[in-house]
Amino acid sequence: MLKILKYSIFDLIRGRWSYAYFGFYLVLGFALLFLNHDLAKAVITLMNIILILTPLIGTIFGVLYYYSSEEFTALLLAQPITRNKIFMGQYLGLSISLTLSLVLGLGIPFLCYGLLRSAAIFDFLLLLVVGTYLNFIFVALAFNIALSTDNKIRGLGYAIVTWLFLAVIYDGLFLISLVIFEEYPLDKFSLIATLLNPIDLSRILILLKLDISALLGYTGAVFHKFFGSTNGFLLSLLTLTGWVVIPLVRMNRKLRTKDF
Repeated sequence: MLKILKYSIFDLIRGRWSYAYFGFYLVLGFALLFLNHDLAKAVITLMNIILILTPLIGTIFGVLYYYSSEEFTALLLAQPITRNKIFMGQYLGLSISLTLSLVLGLGIPFLCYGLLRSAAIFDFLLLLVVGTYLNFIFVALAFNIALSTDNKIRGLGYAIVTWLFLAVIYDGLFLISLVIFEEYPLDKFSLIATLLNPIDLSRILILLKLDISALLGYTGAVFHKFFGSTNGFLLSLLTLTGWVVIPLVRMNRKLRTKDF
């Protein structure tokens, strides 16, 4: 698995899409800091971009990578290597390469503008941790989608729908539910609904760390009371970890029965 992981990382690093992804974040970071030297405000702006772009890239690139490497995967399957090692190596290679592009692309400009001497360093580190989680989560979801259908167009369509639901539609349904049942206590419902969406959970964690949860009104007070505590923060990280582990468990089960 480690050999496959190493090969996947080096193969992806040499690809033009990795350079494009890295270059996008590099240019974005320098542009934001050039226009506004306030690192804390730059983190807030980056939060909105990362929470939308990272899941989209992870999902689409994960599906495309799976289909584009089918011939190489078939060659590996003919060798005395277990299926879970092959796909875990490819999954980790893709997730790590995307994370490196994100971390280096944003880390270089922020370090150049004095991140280590700024009070925003912990906010920035949390942003990178959240971005890393989202990479691993949505690449895992992408592999599950690709394993479920051999049709590339259909797989890509499912990937876009998955991202669209979690990034946009879910929030709309959540807000509609709050409006319809506004006369009822919705504290627990709001917390559970947030935990069931990794993008929303990541957003709440960053907003609370930036101490701007007041923008969320009453809901912000509920979130601050729960997620602002140590136990709430640890539960949030555990939930994000679960969003990584559960798709991987499902992927390994699918590998046992799939006919390649």
